[in-house]
Amino acid sequence: MEPIAAIATGSTAAAIGIVRVSGEGCFAACDRVFRPAGGAPLSAQPPRQMIYGDVLDREGRLIDRGLAVRFPAPHSYTGEDCAEFDCHGSPVVLRELLSALFAAGVRQAAAGEFTKRAFLNGRMDLTQAEAVVDLIDAETAGAARNAAAQIGGALRARLETVQDALLDIASRFYAVVDYPDEDIEDIRPEEIAAALKRSDEALTSLLDTCQRGKRLKTGIRTAILGRPNAGKSSLLNALAGYDRCLVTDIPGTTRDTVEETAVCGGVCLRLIDTAGLRDTDDQVEKLGVERSRRAAESAALALCVVDSSVPPTEEDAAALRLAAACPHWILIGSKSDLSDGLVPFADPLPSGLCPPAAAVSVSAVTGQGLDALERAVAELFPAGDPREAGSLLTDSRQEDAASRARDAVRRAAESLALGMTPDAVLTDAEEALNALGELTGRTAREDIVSRIFSRFCVGK
Repeated sequence: MEPIAAIATGSTAAAIGIVRVSGEGCFAACDRVFRPAGGAPLSAQPPRQMIYGDVLDREGRLIDRGLAVRFPAPHSYTGEDCAEFDCHGSPVVLRELLSALFAAGVRQAAAGEFTKRAFLNGRMDLTQAEAVVDLIDAETAGAARNAAAQIGGALRARLETVQDALLDIASRFYAVVDYPDEDIEDIRPEEIAAALKRSDEALTSLLDTCQRGKRLKTGIRTAILGRPNAGKSSLLNALAGYDRCLVTDIPGTTRDTVEETAVCGGVCLRLIDTAGLRDTDDQVEKLGVERSRRAAESAALALCVVDSSVPPTEEDAAALRLAAACPHWILIGSKSDLSDGLVPFADPLPSGLCPPAAAVSVSAVTGQGLDALERAVAELFPAGDPREAGSLLTDSRQEDAASRARDAVRRAAESLALGMTPDAVLTDAEEALNALGELTGRTAREDIVSRIFSRFCVGK
């Protein structure tokens, strides 16, 4: 493929900047923009070793001194001849180096093109390619560990056991049909049934990871609910680590939903600070209250904040009822520095409400109780078995393909149990293989592949 290049680091000034090059003829282009201190051109230098030298612009003038390294095909990220330049992170220097490479016959890389070439050249499958951008976007250590293990092929290895079993069924069937005169042992129905059962169990186990994988990747949509001045915005600020929301003593300060991301107990929370829940004649505040209710309806977790420094009100009870309708909720007694530390409504809880996962006393001013809130969130959304890292389904595309594969496997098992002809069983087994091929990229359509790589940044 034609050589491509891109700046792989950010657009702002930094200590180090990296320019990547890949493709046929890239070493010849690199020789025109880099002069090693040892005299021999970069193309003659040992592979996978950093070489010090002069970085040149398109006129051959010195613009920097830095390091370069070459990776001959096929032992490179893309599977092609590749090189990288480590320069000082001046945007001007990086742009001049890129311009010099363009003058040497290299073109600008498209977003995700390096990783797309790695996929097309068989250096990684589609699950590994998706994990690359997941690792870049990871907001928690758990998400990073899962993506890193997936890049290493953990999910692919889990899928290969199912693919191998289905391929064995298909290949044995075709061998018997295509070579009837050969002494090939026919596959027995009980062997097919056992293989299909193992495949069903493996795919079911994999699909069971999807919800956890999605939450690990995208975070937990979390609504902070409560009446006006309960301490909702102060709690969001404390979790975010800075003053994201305006906090005053005037009720109704927050009139719209305010969103922020924070890591709490190792879990990424997509926090939504909502307008205080109360009856009001203010039309703007009414709109804010309605948005608060909609935010609660779409949240996976609700943090219901009740001011523990004053007697609870019916507005507090209404907030509890809204929070308890969420899949998960935590009751928080705020302003513990101004009270006895008891959480209102915690004992007894109003009748008819689903109990909270935890009741925590918190002070956003002193930080007291935030550690208890972190533990409660971590227990509610556990990280899971560390050995599962990398083998979780993390998006809807993967879930859909795995689900269709399992459905086809189950249809094949039903056909076998009903005594239908082997070709009926084979049709469903091949449909399962095609679905798994979409998941790994073996049979994925070009539009699906292009959509996946469009998520990448230029230079990756």
